[in-house]
Amino acid sequence: MSVQKPSKAPRRKGKPGLATQISAQAQFDSALPDSALPDSAAPDEPPHPRVHLHPQFHSRFLPDDRDVTVYLPPGYDEEPDRQYPVLYLQDGQNLFDPRTSFIPGRTWQVANTADAVITSGGVEPLIVVGVANTGEHRLAEYTPTRDWKMGGGEAHKYGDLLTQDLLPFIASTYRVRSGPASTGLGGSSLGALVTLYLGLKHPDVYGKLAVMSPSVWWNHKSIVGYVNETASRILHRSRIWLDVGDAEGRRTMADTDLLDRRLLASGWRPERDLHYVRVPGGTHDEAAWALRVAPMLRFLFPAEEA
Repeated sequence: MSVQKPSKAPRRKGKPGLATQISAQAQFDSALPDSALPDSAAPDEPPHPRVHLHPQFHSRFLPDDRDVTVYLPPGYDEEPDRQYPVLYLQDGQNLFDPRTSFIPGRTWQVANTADAVITSGGVEPLIVVGVANTGEHRLAEYTPTRDWKMGGGEAHKYGDLLTQDLLPFIASTYRVRSGPASTGLGGSSLGALVTLYLGLKHPDVYGKLAVMSPSVWWNHKSIVGYVNETASRILHRSRIWLDVGDAEGRRTMADTDLLDRRLLASGWRPERDLHYVRVPGGTHDEAAWALRVAPMLRFLFPAEEA
């Protein structure tokens, strides 16, 4: 494993309050001029001062190197003895920098959103690590089983990259708290699929999961069977944020409803260790997921548990 020095990076259906909050935030953002939106940044806009890039991170388990981007919370440099929980997110190029995102100029706005919810006192200060996908190999790395038509099935290798290479690197480079209660994993679409798979596979590592618009459909919904297989062996269930937008299509909503029911039947408890929200008007893209970052952080990393 190579070690790089950091460089500054150029519904639950009966829970309407959160859905209303997301919808209201969307309306508020749409009323702002483009220049006021963080993800509309011009290419020459100064980078966030606490976002650091580790380019071309190398792993023993997969052939492709990938960029790793790290967000540090407010006060990190001022409190040298403090340790922080960490949230690892898939598709790292879509999280912080409008120049690297899948849709240019549209990101999850993670740094600015995390700053806001931490400063307001709603979220515990945390480190966020964005792990870039590798383009053409994204599907293979983010899928836990092999589909006879589409291939895939290398999520276990990607999991080894995270747990055996990246987590130790982050722990040796930054001041992090160890243990599942302080370690989260998250993503959207196929990134959500691999998040849930690895969270169930390694409950002793990842205690908080952000499962946003998950691709439950993959390989005949094999992830649902994996929930059934593994749940009985899990002693301490991860806290799971699960969401889907009601503009993502009937199939996606039905699949996510099914996943929610399976998790409940397997012992997850609503609003304690599982929060499911169907987001009104929510679509399957970076702009929609950006609106869910703040409430997701509040559920997974609430300040009162710090």
